[in-house]
Order: sequence, then C-alpha cells, then structure tokens
Amino acid sequence: MTNFRTGIAALLALSGLVLALGCGSVKAPGTSATPPGRGAGEKIQVTATIAMIGDLARRIGADKVEVKVLLGPGTDPHLYKAREADYRQLDAAHVVLYNGLNLEGKMGNQLVALARTKAAAKRGAVVAVTEIIEKQDPKLLREPEEMAGHYDPHVWFDVSLWMKAAEAIRDTLIEADAANAETYRANATKLLKEMSELHEWCKNEIGSIPRDQRVLITAHDAFGYFGRAYDIEVHGIQGISTEDQASMAGMKSLIDLLVARKVKAVFVESSVPKKNIEALIEGCKAQGHSVTVGGELYSDAMGDSGTKDGTYIGMVQHNVETIVKALK
Repeated sequence: MTNFRTGIAALLALSGLVLALGCGSVKAPGTSATPPGRGAGEKIQVTATIAMIGDLARRIGADKVEVKVLLGPGTDPHLYKAREADYRQLDAAHVVLYNGLNLEGKMGNQLVALARTKAAAKRGAVVAVTEIIEKQDPKLLREPEEMAGHYDPHVWFDVSLWMKAAEAIRDTLIEADAANAETYRANATKLLKEMSELHEWCKNEIGSIPRDQRVLITAHDAFGYFGRAYDIEVHGIQGISTEDQASMAGMKSLIDLLVARKVKAVFVESSVPKKNIEALIEGCKAQGHSVTVGGELYSDAMGDSGTKDGTYIGMVQHNVETIVKALK
C-alpha cells in the first residue's frame, strides 16, 4: 500500500505531464486539448474511471448523458497506466467521476490536479464519489492496520455504502445540468430502491451459508466491506492493492485455515492472475485436503458491457450466487 503514493509520483515524472493550475486544460504529451463546451440539447459527456461508477452514471443520467469508462473488463485499477488517449478523454469530459481513496493509484494526483484546473477555469467537474462518505461519516470507511493510515477503496462491495456514491453522482449531474434535475432525481430514486433491495438480498443469501463454512478466500483483499456488511469471514492472499506481494507466511496461514476449517472452495478474480490461488490449492492438497476453485468473482472490474455481469447490480448478484453455490 505504501507504493501507492510513490507510484503516483513516478508516473507523473515518467509521463512528463504538465499540470498547471488555472491553465484551463491538462495536456498529455503530444495532445492538444480544447476546453469542452456544450450546446443546447447536447448530452453531458461523463468519463468514469471504473465500470462500477460508470454503470451508476448511466442509470441516473439515462439519455441525458454519454458515459465512457477508462478501465474495462479484466483491468486492474491498482496497476493501470494511463494512456495518451485517456488524458484527452478526461480533459474533454464535462464530468469526471472517480472512486478516490487511492484506488486509481498511479492516476490519483493527475485526477486531483485536473479537478482544480477545471474548477478554476469553470470547465466542468471532477468528483471522487467516495468523498461524500469521508465528509458525512468517515467511520464507515475501513482503515485496516496494514494500510498504514489509508482507507480501503473497495467501497462498492457494501451495497448500502455504494448507495452514497449513487447520491454523489446524482448531485454532480444535477449541478452540471440543472435543466434535467428532475430526471436525475427520479432515476436515482429508482436505482437507490433497487440497491436497497439488493443489499437485503445479499444479507439473506450469504446468511444461508453454514456459519463454519462462511469463509471467503480470494486472490487479493478486496472484499473487506463485503465481509463486514454481509457477515462472512474474508481473507486475501495479497493485500488491499494487487501491488502487494503474497508472503510465504501468509500463504501457510491460509492453507492451515482451509485445512482446519475444511473449507471447500476458494475463488479467483477476473482482474487478478490465478497463480497464487493455484498455489494455495496445491498447498492444501499436500496436507490431504481437497479445495476447489469455487468460481470467478468480479472485484476491481465488472463483466463485459451489454451483459448482466456488466452492470453493478448484476455483478453483485453474480458474486453472491457464485459464493453461495460453492460454500453452502
């Protein structure tokens, strides 16, 4: 986790990106950015860093917005390196939505500077959707000991908390496009109702797993909010960030836990390599305990666009159904 801030600084140094407050735009090397304008009836151009944000923006904005997502299926935001086209897209957007809490890692400083630049030049908004939680009640955010004073960024795994992100998106769109405020409010109200129902469904489904088998082991420690919200014990081979390395001691501890508790399954993630999970399974086998891969979970990315798993609600449902089927 300590690599987050140094990684950000390294990216800025390598890219040669010049961030000048008040200059009116942020230019990546070799680009010529033009301040965005919007004609009457033109859709709000929204750029989201991750799909979990982009899907909520589409639901709330509907036909009043055009949403683009920087990080597609299978992409790890902790390790993502911004491309020249990303800088152009961020600069051209009327609204930029990102998670914050260091999730975007190497893009973090650039997004913060872009927010100041756009605000100074009145060229749109750049919003960290988790900031609303920090302001209202920071105690709701997980601050694991191993993160050295940083919050866990994987907020979307507690649906009740991610509802606050939806509220932040709603308010941002209203501020950017007051003429369609009622549309955004109505769409958000419908979405928030669905999310509230999803939250209760998650609690009931996970609660159906026998207590002694309610153990979720994944490639990296992304499911802390999920575990807290839905009463399931959670362990990751790697830390909160996929930059963190798995330790031999940590692997041995997880193998011992799996064997002692006779846990039936572990889970791979769509955006994280499977090698550590495979090593865990082999370690259990060497101790005479058979563990299977219970399925693939979505952690830092969603499914393909246009599919059920490519929506936030569908992604959560997929994860819960996969976990329950494997562990029950």
